[in-house]
Amino acid sequence: MKQLSTKVTSNAHGQDSSYFLGWEEYEKNAYDENKNPNGIIQMGLAENQLCFDLIETWLAKNPDAVGLKKDGQSIFKELALFQDYHGLPEFKKALTEFMEEIRGNRVTFHPSKIVLAAGSTSANETLMFCLAEPGDAFLLPTPYYPGFDRDLKWRTGAEIVPIHCMSSNGFQITESALQQAYQQAQKLDLKVKGVLVTNPSNPLGTMLTRRELNLLVDFITSKDIHLISDEIYSGTVFGYEQFVSVMDVLKDKKLENSEVSKRVHVVYSLSKDLGLPGFRVGAIYSNDEMVVSAATKMSSFGLVSSQTQYLLSALLSDKKFTSTYLEENQKRLKIRQKQLVSGLEAAGVTCLKSNAGLFCWVDMRHLLDTNTFEAELELWKKIVYEVKLNISPGSSCHCTEPGWFRVCFANMSEETLALAMKRVKEYVESTDSRRSISKSSHERIKSLRKRTVSNWVFRVSWTDRVPDER
Repeated sequence: MKQLSTKVTSNAHGQDSSYFLGWEEYEKNAYDENKNPNGIIQMGLAENQLCFDLIETWLAKNPDAVGLKKDGQSIFKELALFQDYHGLPEFKKALTEFMEEIRGNRVTFHPSKIVLAAGSTSANETLMFCLAEPGDAFLLPTPYYPGFDRDLKWRTGAEIVPIHCMSSNGFQITESALQQAYQQAQKLDLKVKGVLVTNPSNPLGTMLTRRELNLLVDFITSKDIHLISDEIYSGTVFGYEQFVSVMDVLKDKKLENSEVSKRVHVVYSLSKDLGLPGFRVGAIYSNDEMVVSAATKMSSFGLVSSQTQYLLSALLSDKKFTSTYLEENQKRLKIRQKQLVSGLEAAGVTCLKSNAGLFCWVDMRHLLDTNTFEAELELWKKIVYEVKLNISPGSSCHCTEPGWFRVCFANMSEETLALAMKRVKEYVESTDSRRSISKSSHERIKSLRKRTVSNWVFRVSWTDRVPDER
């Protein structure tokens, strides 16, 4: 269509990725305990539904916040009328304090340095517009969230160059991998403007180590480039470890007010920690005044409604609630993750050791017919259409090794997860049985061929001998 823009006619959005195609199949045949018990269970959606009861209890106890009232008086008109794109001061204050609480109050976030956005999708894209020209590149460690192909590239024209991480060291970032990615970008004649990481990682469910964070800060310092740390899962860390932010590392290195700190930017959202993706609340935190100024102006294309800001400022300002919520959320995530891991182990399937996020990085390499991405997609199709589970194949996350899958566990009931594990176990057992039969048949055929050849050799050798030799 010549009348339409290239943006409309291209497939650069990434909608044809298996990550999105799995969602489409789920929507055609969605599992419902009563209406469609044989439908597809959605395990490709990183959504946190484990603590809605805590939020709903708070809402019931705070009718003024829900009813858009202040001291019993309606402020509906005030919130409904025009608000500028800087956001409500009380919400920005409450949000930064919540971010500090998640990080054990070891670091400080200033409300003047935060920019509100309609979710982390909008926040990451806005940063791309601020930091890169079309054709410039950002380095991303693999595997990475499939949506980044859309969020970072589609409208901005920026490019992604992968930092290849391997299972041999738990997919940790190494200096050699960073340097190789940087050199690869140069070979492609791409100007590298920065590195973007998710911490904790989506899809790995692991935190970046202090070694990795130090390595990243040293790398961007030496190359004079930016670092974006997407910390959308920062409040989902469970177990005994505390979340370590890139802001912690800047403080440890005494770089808080340095030129380097101006090139470090944090993205956050309430979509995962509070389980509120529908509220569309994201944020950019930057020490660069020019980035904050430009991003604030750009935020007019993706504002957070004043009503949402008012309600959440009241919720996040309740320190007793936020403390209880974070502790209980992490406890429930740990229990649910353990249910997934133990269920998979019962089926002979293992996961990368993790302690964060709403998913596990699952190793199904032993279920592949061949060690190829074609075999991975064939396995994925069987899991979607036969096992009736929508999970995300590693290839959609740009993993360099076939056979890894992201499996989500926090967007369903405990009973639904148990059913999903039952389906996996039955599939693996049937696959093992088929392979055992196939192997047994192969061995029998091989043995039969061997005996046939032996008999043939014996007959030939016997008849070919002269009478005296017989």
